[in-house]
Amino acid sequence: MTTTTLAVLVPLLPFLGAVAGLLLGRTVPGLARPLAVLPALTSLVLAAVVAARQGGDHAVDAATQLTPTGSVPVELALHIDGFAALVAVLVGVVASCVQIYSTAYLRDDPRYPSYAALVSLFTSAMLLVVYSGDLMVLLVGWEIMGICSYFLVGHYWETPEARAASLKAFLVTKLGDVPFLIGLFALAVDADSFRITEILATVADGGLDHPTLVALLLLAGVAGKSAQFPLHTWLPDAMAGPTPVSALIHAATMVAAGVYFIARLLPVFAASAAALVVLAVMAAVTMAGSALAALAQDDIKRVLAYSTIGQLGYMTGALAVGDRGAAVFHLLSHGAFKALLFLAAGVIIHAAGTNSLAAMSRMKDLRARVPDAYWTMTVALLALAAIPPFSGFFSKEAVLGAAEHTATGHAESAPESAGWIVLVAGLVTALLTAAYAARLWLLAFYGRGADAPDHGKQPVAMTAVLWVLAVPSLAFGVTVGVLPDWFDGHKLAPTLTTSVLGTGLALVGALVTYGAWRHTTALAARVPIGAVAAHPDADAGQVEAEAIATHAPAYGDVASAPDPADPGRLLLGPLHRHAAVGFHLDAVYAALFVRPVQAGARLVRFLDREVVDTYVRGAGTAPRWLGAAVRRAQTGNVQTYLSALLAGTVVLAVAAVLVATAGA
Repeated sequence: MTTTTLAVLVPLLPFLGAVAGLLLGRTVPGLARPLAVLPALTSLVLAAVVAARQGGDHAVDAATQLTPTGSVPVELALHIDGFAALVAVLVGVVASCVQIYSTAYLRDDPRYPSYAALVSLFTSAMLLVVYSGDLMVLLVGWEIMGICSYFLVGHYWETPEARAASLKAFLVTKLGDVPFLIGLFALAVDADSFRITEILATVADGGLDHPTLVALLLLAGVAGKSAQFPLHTWLPDAMAGPTPVSALIHAATMVAAGVYFIARLLPVFAASAAALVVLAVMAAVTMAGSALAALAQDDIKRVLAYSTIGQLGYMTGALAVGDRGAAVFHLLSHGAFKALLFLAAGVIIHAAGTNSLAAMSRMKDLRARVPDAYWTMTVALLALAAIPPFSGFFSKEAVLGAAEHTATGHAESAPESAGWIVLVAGLVTALLTAAYAARLWLLAFYGRGADAPDHGKQPVAMTAVLWVLAVPSLAFGVTVGVLPDWFDGHKLAPTLTTSVLGTGLALVGALVTYGAWRHTTALAARVPIGAVAAHPDADAGQVEAEAIATHAPAYGDVASAPDPADPGRLLLGPLHRHAAVGFHLDAVYAALFVRPVQAGARLVRFLDREVVDTYVRGAGTAPRWLGAAVRRAQTGNVQTYLSALLAGTVVLAVAAVLVATAGA
């Protein structure tokens, strides 16, 4: 087969698996799991073959006209460069691991067939975004991901949290998609094409009429899809969905799409220095704010959600300084260790029976109950904190090195101010990232109190994928140095200055958090914590659904009480309560947008009921009254009718005489 044919099959196979799963999953339950796993694995193999054939050298381009439009053509086009080839492999790896993991995690869920089919469709949509060479076709995959996220985040629709989270995710991302669509049309009008290659050629020739406006419109869509400030608030709430869905959204699909889109069209954004500065400020606020919020979260999945927002800030920061190689490098590295973090968190939630770190900190020897999750999550947290030699160190330092390169005036593609903004924010975030990673590790695995519940060995399907993802989390950063062809032909080696500063700050953050934990633990030893009860044995999906509904189904007030051993409270001080609620951004949005819209809706309802309906009811009442009066005159007596006729004739005759007399 040709490379083009194989590339077409990569997104097509998960799509066919989704269709087959929706049609046959419930009628033939035995086919649900094979239809979920096999297409994803096959797509992964084909994506790897495409990457090997592409070799990171010349892009693979192919196109056929979809339909004549009479103006700007829409084409089924492929554009596979080194970035696309590697990102497709990442999507295949994470999607395959999620599908395998889900076979055990949701083994008793009656909605598993539809869930697995939606995950396959989600995967297909992201692969379409990655390989597409036409912006309209890319937009199709972009929107399908939004629809799939709505259903998957709301999988536990029985709980109000899941329903609200799915609706919020859909509305916030659609809010960004409106200007995004306008920006796409403006870009296509300037280039007279939706083809990415032709758009980039137009940019190179200086053919964009309003580059700043187009770039800012596109950034709005990226901010919504990739959860960047100020449209990031949907992502922490999306943790109401199943944990494997969280892993898929955070590691390889949905939020990665926005970063990948900017990387693919970076010359469009680089054509406007103002747009790059705006992108740098957005990345800086996102990085620092989300790291502070992560340090104050009690739900283990919300900690990881805010972590994702911050790491996406690093990626957009690299793009703001004009280095898409560093951005995609961190995208790939983050995809591996973030998928591992979420899937390991699912194992921990299953074992602990709660999402609450406060409850886990009251369980002794939880790490002994889940050794696979303990060791693999340790690797992933070290990668997240950018401790060498783990993959996160190399990719994060590549971002900081690119920012330093721009800040010191050695890059012509971005303004120096953008470099300084990203560099300073990136170093501060490195300190905070190590702090919240250490806090999560200490509270989850080194609790005190009653023994953690023992539910036996975790399913192999859940633990095996953890070790699979631990390999790239540990080794990917070391090996990527021998793959320069996939990263615009230059090696992504960390610089000495940023390596020393970034690693030093990360170690300081981890050590300070450890010291704060020792101090708070000593104080908490004087506080009675009560007994910890084991939750009933159940499959992980049921446990998580209960945890979403009640946050701590088996621990009651003990789990929901503030944890005196939480070092985050000591480190943040009075800032903790504000960081815990995302710095009240949801409240600000409620005051500025939600309440005015609700007030407008109430006004419209009042006008409709009390004004419009009044006129409608009046229009119906008047004929009824007239009809009633006429009915009373219908007596059935012929003499009465003749008398009325005679009286009417007399009246008309008298009126005629009076009119004639008046005229004379």
